[in-house]
Amino acid sequence: MDQKRDKSEILLAWYDEHARLMPWRVPPAQRQLGVLPDPYHVWLSEVMLQQTTVAAVRDYFVKFTQMWPTVSDLAAADDGDVMAAWAGLGYYARARNLLKCARVVAHDLEGVFPDNEAALLKLPGIGPYTAAAVSAIAFDVPATVLDGNVERVMARQFAVMEPLPDSKEALRELAASRTPQNRAGDYAQAVMDLGATVCTPRSPHCGVCPWADGCVARAQGIAAELPKKRKKAKVPTRVGVVYVARRCDGAVLLEQRPDKGLLGGMMGWPGSDWAQTQIDHDQPLDANWRTLPETVRHTFTHFHLHLTVMVTNIPDDPPVFRGVFVDSERFDANALPTVMRKVWKQAQLALIETGSDR
Repeated sequence: MDQKRDKSEILLAWYDEHARLMPWRVPPAQRQLGVLPDPYHVWLSEVMLQQTTVAAVRDYFVKFTQMWPTVSDLAAADDGDVMAAWAGLGYYARARNLLKCARVVAHDLEGVFPDNEAALLKLPGIGPYTAAAVSAIAFDVPATVLDGNVERVMARQFAVMEPLPDSKEALRELAASRTPQNRAGDYAQAVMDLGATVCTPRSPHCGVCPWADGCVARAQGIAAELPKKRKKAKVPTRVGVVYVARRCDGAVLLEQRPDKGLLGGMMGWPGSDWAQTQIDHDQPLDANWRTLPETVRHTFTHFHLHLTVMVTNIPDDPPVFRGVFVDSERFDANALPTVMRKVWKQAQLALIETGSDR
């Protein structure tokens, strides 16, 4: 038995016993009987899991597949409904690309996902990782799936000292060197499970690792130090202003953000641009605005955001320069992006306390 096969079979034996249960996953015992997962489920879960934890994704996946059981159902959905269902998962460009991809698959490919990386890469929003994951997990193609968990496992197995992201291609080649021809989907998920549950970022559980023998970093006593990463640049802080207006009938003023950019296409409170220094901007309507004493703070991937919150109660239906009033029956704070929900949580009490400002 060659080393590559030996390593993969050891890991697959471990996975057969320890595979995590996921609502989008077909357990290894069923896969070995020839049952493969729905490619729609694999693709949907992989898009959701980008930069998001499994725990956070589970309920969203169940909700999406209940609302839109097939890729054609999702393709026919209203953009606003999909963005509202996505609210809270973050990285909203993923939701926009989700719809674009679903519509290409539904309209141009008759609802059938391609079964190879090259064709998958041509679809909107699908990059090398997602193409490899869908190929392997949905179709058992021996594609090399490289996420953060796999990078960590390979960096430790081979004691790769070069820091990420510079070592990414080297780690991909090492991962490819162990990818078997058989049970490619189970193997891809096994390596990711190994990184998520055993070869963890801090305090790896080397004593129970199926790949402990032959792990170079473990032998050198440096497993917990790998993979090395470049020192991160200081995260900048941006500031902005948001306006929360409520009419006497309970309607609130909202506006849809531009399709491009952060929170693209989502509903939110009117406000200024977000910049490193406060910039001039226009109020969404003439009113007696009150500034709340505490800012709302939120962190995106590349910057911290501090928002000054302005609130007002409106007794009538004034002219609006930006946004539209949404009736209280139709307003759902849970459909707002997380930062906008934080604003609403802080503004609610102030609106109740102040009553009518005009």
